[in-house]
Amino acid sequence: MDSILLVEGRGGVAWVTLNRPPLNLIVPELIQALRDGVLGLHRNRAIRLAVIRGSGRAFTAGVDLRVMRDLDVAGAKAFITTLHEAINAIHEAPFPVIAQLHGYCLGGGLELAMACDMRVASAETKLGLPEIKVGVPSVIEAALMPGLIGPGRAAEALLTGQLIAAGEAERWGLVNRVVPQDRLEAETRELAGEILACAPTAVRAQKELIRRWRQTDLATAIQYGINAFAACFATHEPREAMTAFLEKRPPRFS
Repeated sequence: MDSILLVEGRGGVAWVTLNRPPLNLIVPELIQALRDGVLGLHRNRAIRLAVIRGSGRAFTAGVDLRVMRDLDVAGAKAFITTLHEAINAIHEAPFPVIAQLHGYCLGGGLELAMACDMRVASAETKLGLPEIKVGVPSVIEAALMPGLIGPGRAAEALLTGQLIAAGEAERWGLVNRVVPQDRLEAETRELAGEILACAPTAVRAQKELIRRWRQTDLATAIQYGINAFAACFATHEPREAMTAFLEKRPPRFS
C-alpha cells in the first residue's frame, strides 16, 4: 500500500488509484507512475475497462503548487509536457475509462477526469480549473472542456477559476452520474457492468471511434465507422449478440 499508484485488475476491470492521501496532489513521481501504469494496461488484452479514482479525501486537488512555484520557462514546458503525456495515455486508452470522483477534482485532476470517457461523482464533489487564480492558464486537456459543456460555460469556468458543484456539473454534462458518497463505488461498478455486458470487440471499436471523432471531420469520421462496422464481422460477436437478442437470452462472448 506504499505505492504512489495502485493498479488492481479484477474481472477485466483495472482499478487505478491515485495514492497520495489526503488530497492526491500531483507531483512528478505520480505523473510518471500514472503514465507508465496506464501504458502498461494498453498492452494487456485482458483489460476491458479501467476506473481511475483517488484515495483519501479527494480524487485529486491538482498539481502541488510547491512543484510549480519555482519553475523557469524551460522547466515549465517540460513539466506540463510530461503531465500531458500521462493524461493523454488515459485519453488514448484502447478501452473505456471511467473517472470515479469524490472530494476535490481540480486543475490537472479535472483535466485527467475529462480525458476519461465517463465520470461518476459523489454529491459533495467540487470540480474546477483554478489555474487562472495562481497566475497561469488552464492548458493541455482543458481543451476538452468546451466540447463537454459548451464554449460559454467553459469560458466562464476557465476565466474565473470558479468551483462547480457536482449537481451543476451533471446538468452541464461535465459528469455523467451523481450519487451519495456511500453509493459511489456501487454506481461505478454498475456503469462498468453495463459496458462489460456488451461485445468486447465492439466496445473497443466504439472507444476508438469516439476518440477519432473528436479529431477529424465528419466525412472521415463516417468512413472510420464504416470500416469499424465491417471489421467486427471478422469475429463471432455480432452473430452471437444478435442471436442472443432474438432468443431473449444473455449473449455468451468468449
